Amino acid sequence: MADTETSLAFDHPSARAEATEGGTTCDRLLVRDHMVEVEIGAFQGERNLLQRVKFDVVVEVAPFTHDIDDDVDQIMSYDRVTEAIAVELDAERLNLLETLALRIADRILIEPQAQRVFVRIEKLDRGPGALGVEIVRTKADLTETQTNTRRAPRIVHLSNAAAEDPRLSDWLDTLIARDEPVILTCQATALPRPQVTSADHQRKIDLLAIEQNAWVLAARDPRLHVVATRTELDWAIKNGQPCVWAPSKLVLDATQAPETVLAEDLTVWFAEDMQACDVIAIGTALPENIAVSVRMLDPGAALF
Repeated sequence: MADTETSLAFDHPSARAEATEGGTTCDRLLVRDHMVEVEIGAFQGERNLLQRVKFDVVVEVAPFTHDIDDDVDQIMSYDRVTEAIAVELDAERLNLLETLALRIADRILIEPQAQRVFVRIEKLDRGPGALGVEIVRTKADLTETQTNTRRAPRIVHLSNAAAEDPRLSDWLDTLIARDEPVILTCQATALPRPQVTSADHQRKIDLLAIEQNAWVLAARDPRLHVVATRTELDWAIKNGQPCVWAPSKLVLDATQAPETVLAEDLTVWFAEDMQACDVIAIGTALPENIAVSVRMLDPGAALF
């Protein structure tokens, strides 16, 4: 029995799916040995380094009860699995294979036919053998946040003068009353910051200068919380929590981050990435020709 369990543990996920099937028989969609070169990992030595990662995925799908007439549009295709992998790899740089596996599983399980999914991910370049994780998730594991469409937030970018304006709480009252999720962004602190010769280190210093101001801004109204991760952002949006964006994590982990760290450029990038309903810039100008509606206001102007 032990030898069987050990063998099954290291077998392809399709074998595990067969061994653990329940009372209802499902069809299975298999993707084997899908190889991608990607930057991933929690260690500093894995930064700015592409490594080979292998994906094996088994999706159990509800069997058809009607004739599909050999029509590819009526089935869940292999492309949906490889697309889920590509989309999650492109969304942001991740530290953990576990996080990547969970996100891929969630994206696959949103598909109507998908009932259960096995995701195995292995790093092939971190040692003499493969290092990896495998997870199993079912449709029942999806949360309300994952199955519902996220509400589009309103991004409000404040100049340093606007962030110190005594009307800040009044602006928040007006914004909250509109019932769209509110995320504030701010400029970098005007205080002198260190200058170093390394462009990578300077980028991190400049981002931290914005985060300093984010914490100062949040301290000016007890309703504001500083958020840095997608999980925190999703929670704030779902629960109507007004917040201030600290950009370092999302920018440094992004696969397509802006080249500069000017606060206005980051706000535009962030608004497009979050699919914001619009952007209000108070006391400062934002770049033109972006994919989100932008209104630029003087501090004394009405928000709406």
